[in-house]
Amino acid sequence: MGTLAVVLGVVLILVVLWDAFETIVLPRRVSRRFRLTRIFYALTWRPWRALGLRRPAGNPRENFLSIFGPLSLLMLLVAWAGALVFGFALLYWGLGSRLKMPPGLGGFPADLYFSGTTLVTLGLGDVIPASGLARLLAFVESGIGFGFLALVVGYLPTLFQAFSRREVNIALLDARAGSPSTASELIKRQAGDHPGHNLADLLHDWDVWSADLLETQISFPVLAYYRSQHDNQSWVAALTTMLDVCALIIAGAENGPVRAARLTFAMARHAVADLAQIFRLKPEDPADDRLPAVDAKRLRLVMQEAGMPLKEGPETEARLLRLRRMYEPHVNVLSRHLLMPLPAWVPPVGARDNWQTTA
Repeated sequence: MGTLAVVLGVVLILVVLWDAFETIVLPRRVSRRFRLTRIFYALTWRPWRALGLRRPAGNPRENFLSIFGPLSLLMLLVAWAGALVFGFALLYWGLGSRLKMPPGLGGFPADLYFSGTTLVTLGLGDVIPASGLARLLAFVESGIGFGFLALVVGYLPTLFQAFSRREVNIALLDARAGSPSTASELIKRQAGDHPGHNLADLLHDWDVWSADLLETQISFPVLAYYRSQHDNQSWVAALTTMLDVCALIIAGAENGPVRAARLTFAMARHAVADLAQIFRLKPEDPADDRLPAVDAKRLRLVMQEAGMPLKEGPETEARLLRLRRMYEPHVNVLSRHLLMPLPAWVPPVGARDNWQTTA
């Protein structure tokens, strides 16, 4: 039993340390199926999501779902620390509990207690190692605990800086594309003397934003669960809006910045496809057409008034449909998984921006 406990302890410690390394340090997507972090989020997000669906749509649901991202991160850190404490306790116990302890304390609980105080470098002194091997293990465990704390301290600011960068552009989109954002409203509000140039500059900013989103959320997948400040905003909706705009321009919008749209479309589509793969979501077309005939007619009128009319004819329609099929299945499964609604192509009648509804 002692040998088995030592083997299990070593395996558990190595698995936890490698999982923490991949999650916090390694800036690359991990495709391996078995990962503690992936299992943790699969077991915690599904029940949280189910409870969220029981709440009324809007602020009550968003407020509840917004807790999950930060809370899950803290729970993950606690789970890692608890697993390390348990793993080292198995080592101490498997090696014969070579510890000096006060009367009334013994067995595996004493090893667990000593492991916990050592990992957090508390060092109360009531239980101390009584052999060279036990001292070596205590030294290693305290070093791992100190390094683990340092990683966490450096990880949290980096995570929140990435979240802040993501949300700045989403907040800016509020005045540029409405609340919630829509493709037709974005094109309408960019109209002016040079609508193509105005839109090209905006698309360039979102090209960079999409690349930053891809890199940060592949490195820190927990960011995907962090939600925006308003219940009608999300990174999924913002990214979908920009893809919609790019698809319209590429499909045949006259006077549109085609090159900027192609570059932004490629980057944004890359982002949604890779992020769907991170969650192992199979692309699936939306149950309902996001651009029914009535909305398509309104969209054409808006684009005409904005000086960027969409070309008529079956070729344009086919090209637009083909472009939509390249990203809509991915954003659809992300929307369903994260409970972040997709935006419409045209805003509902009488819609007001968030800044206009604030008391």
